[in-house]
Amino acid sequence: MKANLKKIMLALAITSCALPGYFWLLPSRPVEIIAIHQEGNFSEVLVKSFPLTDKEKINWWLENKDLLKMKYNIPAPSASGNFYVNFWDFREGYKEKGKYDRRCFDDMNTVKNCIDKNAVFSVENNRKKETLFTVYDGRYRMEKNGKITQLKDE
Repeated sequence: MKANLKKIMLALAITSCALPGYFWLLPSRPVEIIAIHQEGNFSEVLVKSFPLTDKEKINWWLENKDLLKMKYNIPAPSASGNFYVNFWDFREGYKEKGKYDRRCFDDMNTVKNCIDKNAVFSVENNRKKETLFTVYDGRYRMEKNGKITQLKDE
């Protein structure tokens, strides 16, 4: 009986140390950009290891927007200056069309050219040239002065 109790206590000790470490390392994983699909001023970015919280997602964009522009020409504004960038979770990879409500990419000449629709973040601009962020829990607006505010549901 004492041997079982010791094993349980050891397992609990290991778990109590491992879980905080896992959650500490999780946000520090670099975002992996798998592919880019563009159609006009719409950019679709397939990613792995995207940040989890709203604040982390917006901060990631702000820290990486110049790199995305240089390396991938994202965003690609229309003649009027409008753009839309959608980030999709690519955890499960490309799939065949088959299933309802998959996002398929016509720029790929292959049977597996679709992903499950699991958007993790989007960035666009409005007529006032303010940047809008859409995340799981809502929408945020970054004004020209850099101030970011959460938009209320309408």
